[in-house]
Amino acid sequence: MVHEEEKFYLVRSDVLPESMKKTLEAKELLERGKVSTVFEAVQKVDLSRSAFYKYKDTVFPFQAMVKERIITLFFHLEDRTGTLSNLLSTVAKAGCNVLTIHQTIPLHGKANVTLSLNTSKINKNIEELIQELRRLDFVDHVEILSSGA
Repeated sequence: MVHEEEKFYLVRSDVLPESMKKTLEAKELLERGKVSTVFEAVQKVDLSRSAFYKYKDTVFPFQAMVKERIITLFFHLEDRTGTLSNLLSTVAKAGCNVLTIHQTIPLHGKANVTLSLNTSKINKNIEELIQELRRLDFVDHVEILSSGA
């Protein structure tokens, strides 16, 4: 399975599309408790819910990304002996500390695993770790679910 390489860029806010800026505003309203639902947040900043969901996991304030040390990854894995052990070993070799693990019961030879990792002592960048994890022969899919403390 071929995976597109994920890359991250630092971009000045004045060149961001308006929908991305409004997504950041809506996320801030939610984080600060100024609104309690996504619907309220997008209404307040005049943004469609679809645009919010399109960008919410792809655009972050620079300060938030610099200080965040916890990342949650979702995996779709083949169910074979040693798969979870090999996955955890790869994460540990990268210097990450596993905070939580959730694995579903395998169905049709596949299982979903969610890992929350402390990356404060990671010895490579996140992009390199994700690419390394994607190259494991038992990994069908890797996705960043969240980044935050």
